[in-house]
Amino acid sequence: MPLEEPCANPLLLGWVQEWVEKARDHNSKGLLTYRKAYDALKACPVTFQHPCQLQQLKGFGQTLCNRLTEKMQKHCAENGLPMPKRPRRINIPGLAGQDDDDEDGEERPPKRQRKSRPYVPTLRSGPYAIIIGLSGLEEGSHQGMTKQRLIEVAQPHCDASFTAPPDPKSFYTAWNSMKTLLEKDIVYERRSGPTRRYHLTEDGWEVARRIQHTLDPSLPRPAPPRPEPVLQEIEQPPRPVNRSPSVEIEEKPRHDSSYVDVVTNGDTSSGSSALPQFRPIRLAPGSFEVQLLLDVREVRAKTDRDYMQNELSKKGVNPVMRSLELGDALWVAKCKDPNFLSRHGAEGDEIVLDYVIERKRLDDLISSVKDGRFHEQKFRLKRSGIKNVVYIIEEVSMDSETLDRRAEMVQSAIGSTQVVNGFFVKKTQKIDDTIRYLTRMTMLLKKQYESKPLLVIPTEILTAQNYLPLLEHLREKEPTTGHYISYPAFASLASKSDMMTLRDVYLKMLMCTRQVSWEKALEIQKRWKTPYEFAKAFEECGGGEQGTKRKRELVSDQMGNLFGRKKIAKPLSTKIAEIWADGI
Repeated sequence: MPLEEPCANPLLLGWVQEWVEKARDHNSKGLLTYRKAYDALKACPVTFQHPCQLQQLKGFGQTLCNRLTEKMQKHCAENGLPMPKRPRRINIPGLAGQDDDDEDGEERPPKRQRKSRPYVPTLRSGPYAIIIGLSGLEEGSHQGMTKQRLIEVAQPHCDASFTAPPDPKSFYTAWNSMKTLLEKDIVYERRSGPTRRYHLTEDGWEVARRIQHTLDPSLPRPAPPRPEPVLQEIEQPPRPVNRSPSVEIEEKPRHDSSYVDVVTNGDTSSGSSALPQFRPIRLAPGSFEVQLLLDVREVRAKTDRDYMQNELSKKGVNPVMRSLELGDALWVAKCKDPNFLSRHGAEGDEIVLDYVIERKRLDDLISSVKDGRFHEQKFRLKRSGIKNVVYIIEEVSMDSETLDRRAEMVQSAIGSTQVVNGFFVKKTQKIDDTIRYLTRMTMLLKKQYESKPLLVIPTEILTAQNYLPLLEHLREKEPTTGHYISYPAFASLASKSDMMTLRDVYLKMLMCTRQVSWEKALEIQKRWKTPYEFAKAFEECGGGEQGTKRKRELVSDQMGNLFGRKKIAKPLSTKIAEIWADGI
């Protein structure tokens, strides 16, 4: 039967066309496949010797070629024709996707099959920890581990949490990697009633042996877990680590007002900061231990308030939870004799060390910069007297549009924190990274401080006026020797209002004006010492049109020639005049 359009393979095309029409009549799902094959064969200019060669065309697979081969055999038998021989070379040069290198017609040797590589989990990943945990069982044991027991054994070997997602917006934990191990036949599960128990397969034991071989031989092999009956998970009482820490750790939680009167303000009117003579209190090595204080408001989420404390405890650091006056975490030297400091002129039994942490999630950093909290917190940290201030920035997932819009503001805030304020900035990806950093810092500070004596400044000689000048004098005089104060004295000095001098209030008043940074406020304060002097300077500019012009240019005339962040141009000078001067 002649076709409407010429085709290089009319017989094969006719059979495919029959299948297309049959599939259309039966409304078959294979219609699309047949149609693709028909279009590809109709458009092909190459004449095929055998139906098996059609596999080169789009839409033809092994099954369709076999059906065409059977059709060809039947057609040749009915018409007394010889059946074409199957060619040694199936690929035909010149077709799309084929190589034209084998002009001699010889069939290529079969490609070498790639050897499957053995499974190697990433160090301290979820699969790695699960395999290490299960390898604690005896090989060939049919006991297995329940999910809860396996998480307890595996968690120390994993950087991610098995119970909580790394971000409140995420739903995946390290336990989700169990699906990968089951699919790769590294682990298999066995049901025992409602409980699932997990075991290593033969391949899993091979992976575990390779891991153990590559580990440092000095590292202990995971100890076999204690025998556990099937119903032990139900019968066990709840673990105390999941309870709220505020009651268990602090026997007598203090309120903010408890430390208000520990350090006096001194003579604020005179501004005197005369340095007193004193004999420091000496704490001998071994008479104290370094502890981490963590603010009770440092939570992972509103519904998971104890996450940080629980994870730190698992890593061997038991934080003391309390409401901190400044920062989100700091370290203290806890006296083993609780009455030692009180006998020598200081309060309490804790000495504040020279490290404080301020933790900011990326979204919180953006909001704090916008509402001014960011600069106010840096101001207070600078006035705290603590030498080493660390800003932890958690780069949590955010809306990409918001992040792109605020990227320049974030970089500017981080840069000014490092360069202008001199604080150390530590970036982490998630809260688990922050917890690991706090753990390492605690271990480092224990080694640094517990092996040497501490010198404590008696609280009775401290005032809000002489505290910072005294610290600066001591650090210049004895740069290798640290001098510290008790925690009650620090809390009193670091409270929002207890330590404020007239100069501090003046600087904060200036910084309330948008675009007036800490550096600009300091330069204004150097020229006009008090708010009264500043307001008086505007008053002396006089009235009328010329007086208004002088008021607007008062600050820019004095500070317009400065460089960098200290410079104040005319637009900002006008804005300051509108706030501080009358009649504008």
